Amino acid sequence: MKHSIVVVDDHTLLLQAIGGLVKDFDEFEVRYLCKNGQELLNKLKNPANIPDIVLMDINMPVLNGIETTGILSKEYPQVKVLALSVEENEDTILKMLRAGAKGYLMKDTKRSILKEALLQVIEKGYYHTNTVSKLLVSSLHKQADEICLKEREKEFLQYACTEMTYKEIADKMFLSPKTVEGYRDSIYDKLEIRNRIGLVLFAIRNGLFKP
Repeated sequence: MKHSIVVVDDHTLLLQAIGGLVKDFDEFEVRYLCKNGQELLNKLKNPANIPDIVLMDINMPVLNGIETTGILSKEYPQVKVLALSVEENEDTILKMLRAGAKGYLMKDTKRSILKEALLQVIEKGYYHTNTVSKLLVSSLHKQADEICLKEREKEFLQYACTEMTYKEIADKMFLSPKTVEGYRDSIYDKLEIRNRIGLVLFAIRNGLFKP
């Protein structure tokens, strides 16, 4: 079964070109195309229109990519957003990732890299280029002591850096899955991050975990 993709871009030619590119990938199918975030949200009101991945532009009229991604993260968390933009500004990239995007690619990305990114988003839940990974590390400038992580939160953080599932972490810590999710959400709030890769990068940078 092919994974469904939706492309959102306000430039008609680029929108059609990206859609055509994705159609050539055997593992994916383009469900439909949208010209801005609001058009996408209107489409998603019909459950049949909910895709696996949204390829999202940043600068768009009516509702831009960052705002749209933030809404998707809250209302359609099962939909994974992969940013595809001409914007190279670090602040823009970080805002997009913090809004919930699972990766960030430039529009001049090679066809093979786009395909690999889509596959990794499906398989791993995210795709970060070396540039984006370094940017995420540098953005996590707060030290562990400064944000007052509790000892149990630090313990959870170490386990979160492994391949263990949250249920397995809960068993290891002799806690309920709900309590472990509480630790995760608390750390997410303190670090201002939205995904597990952010936890790993923070832990490595602050010496809380050594790969």
